[in-house]
Amino acid sequence: MKWYRKLHWQIIIGLILGLIWGLLSSIAGFNEFTSNYVRPFGDIFITLLKLIAVPLVLASLVVGVTSLNDMTKLSRMGGKTIGIYMVTTVFAITIGLTSVNIIQPGKTLPEETRTSLMESYGEGVQERGDAADQLLEQSPLQFIVDIVPENFFAAASDNGNMLQIVFVAVLLGIGIVQIPLQKSQVLINVFEALNDVIIKIVDLIMKLAPYGVFALMAVVIIDLAGDDIGQALVLLKALGWYCITVVIGLLIHVIVVYSSLFKIFSKMKLRDFFRAIQPAVLLGFSTSSSVATLPVTMERVEKNLGVEDEVSSFVLPVGATINMDGTSLYQAVAAVFIAQALGLDLSIAQQLTIVLTATLASIGAAGVPGAGIIMLVIVLQAVQVPLEGIALILGVDRILDMLRTAVNVTGDAAVSVAVAYTEGKLGPLHFDDDES
Repeated sequence: MKWYRKLHWQIIIGLILGLIWGLLSSIAGFNEFTSNYVRPFGDIFITLLKLIAVPLVLASLVVGVTSLNDMTKLSRMGGKTIGIYMVTTVFAITIGLTSVNIIQPGKTLPEETRTSLMESYGEGVQERGDAADQLLEQSPLQFIVDIVPENFFAAASDNGNMLQIVFVAVLLGIGIVQIPLQKSQVLINVFEALNDVIIKIVDLIMKLAPYGVFALMAVVIIDLAGDDIGQALVLLKALGWYCITVVIGLLIHVIVVYSSLFKIFSKMKLRDFFRAIQPAVLLGFSTSSSVATLPVTMERVEKNLGVEDEVSSFVLPVGATINMDGTSLYQAVAAVFIAQALGLDLSIAQQLTIVLTATLASIGAAGVPGAGIIMLVIVLQAVQVPLEGIALILGVDRILDMLRTAVNVTGDAAVSVAVAYTEGKLGPLHFDDDES
């Protein structure tokens, strides 16, 4: 297969051309054209991915549960999944705190820049604070209550309710295996056929991926730069050390934590892992949405990493909702950065509070739109750092959101490999290069 026919290269080319177009659009002043005639193609691509996420999770998980025929396997797999997700999240937060304390990016921010950022982005802070307050007023176990939907069709109408879809699919699968096979086989065949059809639809949608990521990248640039790209460069320079700290933390987490995870559970090499799932990671980067990327992540994990569908169909939807390694690490860095920039010193006890709060918030705020910033509000409130400080980081949040989503997607896939290995459900690796 020629290199330019491989999907990951087509996506990379789309990203690069989108970056170039966005820069030219800002410099030449045709952002309105880009917004009106380029943005829609990116929106359509994301919408198509979201369109098939719910039916894919429902069909694949029902098929997976009915193939188990043993509910103890399901409960054991669920315990492993949640346990590994929590451990990797704690490691991510710890790495973030270590990085930000060593580099101390907040102390490099000039006072005049701090004042300017607070004035420019201060308006968006109050709304996020109100959303966090509403979340904190709920019972600590409210997120468990929210997993059980009162109306399946209402839950299926919102991709933010993915845990509810998982709950219904598991319940339906358990119900199917409880009835005689001669009655259940017809229903099992329907879900298996539906699952096969959706996978084919994923393949069709992915043919649009290069064009979709081109549009998405162009829009990111014009949203960041506006009509004055110089102002965007000034912003990136002012917050450069903060961005570098987040990137370093994310790289350390991926290289150290996921490599260790593979050494313990699967003996898979990190290089081979990334080679197998490149399109999913690139899509996570370009869409900034783990849920939108979920159909592609599931396809790559099953087809290329060799994870059997009964594992991937459970581990990945749960991970797309509650596993936020990249987001949790970013919150740790952002919280300490804001404190440093405002001249506040956080004690060891307060930083341990960040670890606990960010871990719990990654579950409790999972279904909330704009969860990353709202989770950060909760963390800042826990360590008594003024919420107004969020204005310091909002200007570059979109870029960092792309990076942390890519890490979130990577984490979901890595944990699915670990769980599959422990369950004896991990097959051989397969690479697109092997195709003729």
